[in-house]
Amino acid sequence: MASRRLAQLLGTWRRRGSRRGSADLAAGIRLLVTDGRLPSGTALPAERELAAELGVSRTMVASAWDLLREDGLVTSRRGAGSWVVLPAGSLPLRPQDPFDARDMIDFARAVPAAVPGIEAAVDAARPRLAAELAGHGYYELGLPALRARIAERFTTRGLPTTADQVLVTNGSHHVLALALRMLAGPGDRVLIEHPTYPNSIDAIRAAHAVPVPVAMTEDGWDIDGIEMALRQAAPRLAYLIVDYQNPTGFRLDAAGRERLAAALRRTRTPAVVDETAVELDLDGDPADGPPPFAGFAPDWVIVAGSAGKSYWGGLRLGWVRASTEIINRLGVARRGIDLGSPVYEQLVLGELLADPDPLLRVRRAELAARRDALVTALERHCPQWTFRRPGGGFSLWCRLPGPVSTRLAATAQNFGLWVVPASRFSAQGGLEGWLRLPFTQPAEVLAEGVRRLSLAAAAVLDSATPAGELLNPV
Repeated sequence: MASRRLAQLLGTWRRRGSRRGSADLAAGIRLLVTDGRLPSGTALPAERELAAELGVSRTMVASAWDLLREDGLVTSRRGAGSWVVLPAGSLPLRPQDPFDARDMIDFARAVPAAVPGIEAAVDAARPRLAAELAGHGYYELGLPALRARIAERFTTRGLPTTADQVLVTNGSHHVLALALRMLAGPGDRVLIEHPTYPNSIDAIRAAHAVPVPVAMTEDGWDIDGIEMALRQAAPRLAYLIVDYQNPTGFRLDAAGRERLAAALRRTRTPAVVDETAVELDLDGDPADGPPPFAGFAPDWVIVAGSAGKSYWGGLRLGWVRASTEIINRLGVARRGIDLGSPVYEQLVLGELLADPDPLLRVRRAELAARRDALVTALERHCPQWTFRRPGGGFSLWCRLPGPVSTRLAATAQNFGLWVVPASRFSAQGGLEGWLRLPFTQPAEVLAEGVRRLSLAAAAVLDSATPAGELLNPV
């Protein structure tokens, strides 16, 4: 973290009239850590450099660092500098399976039920199954007809694609697992957004690789920070969600895509770009959105797509779009994991993609109505919470009135509600001032869930220790 960038993040960190400069500076840094804008592992600038940037004495900066070391938020080693850490035990356990209790409302999984009308595709696939039963049923790269339809969909979106540039997978998450198997080994670094999709972090760790998080800003991607991380950390792979990012809901514009793709090309860094939500534009015509990211760096981008959010998660199907060489290498890497995806589900997806737009319009209208219902419920029951109304995707990223995300997730269970603490979206915890709320449930369920959540939040905030120093360092 460059001293100039840290000074920008701190903003007006000193309290008016305060003479406790080191305490104010420590409080400002502490807020950035707990808010997730300074991820664990971030190297802090040298004391002399930061002091010059802030216009204060080096002694004040050193005293602030001492306070943060006492809190367990900063560690230092002679000759190596100082960096951000999180106290042991700050990573919460996953919530229990929300389907264990029938009366619980599930705000943990951001997955809608099957899109209305999917049954017609299921029925249409049955006659086609008879022709497949005479064969062996193994298609390591996917059914040829399905690969062709997926390629046609990419071409329609402005990214010319042939069937040999497509591989059918068991969901988009499967794509990342295959890419990690092919490109990254133990100890290799993988660049990710912060926050990001939790299961991607788990996949990186399962591959014994090291996640390198770059914090999102209040406006979206920190391209400067990503460029710096690509140069300094030299990751073997990047994992990015540029269309309705999970969980923040941001979408990267065309200029940002061009600049980010140029950085990947310059550093020769392959990237898995997750397009799970690319079809879920809720406010306008999807054709008017930014061009596909892969068009800016075709040799370096591995596109991960999925039928889970658009049609139904139970299909458990996704796809890869990449160069023919990478597709063939991924096919070889796959043999150590499985030998292909289920045939019948592929036939169903093929029917869905034969004329995808009618059902996608139904899905988008459904999610748009549910998003607005969730916004209305939050404005009524949780007026102190703030959030940005996303133009697509499937969740809101809410700023809480205090650093209580983990306590709120635990307390919410007592009110019949499952939510995920925001620390699950981080490689090293933190993000305690945030909460992801999916709008994938029916409107009446969303309203009742938010009502229960408001009760849980009141219980947590009433019992919380005052945290004025932490929440309001300005």
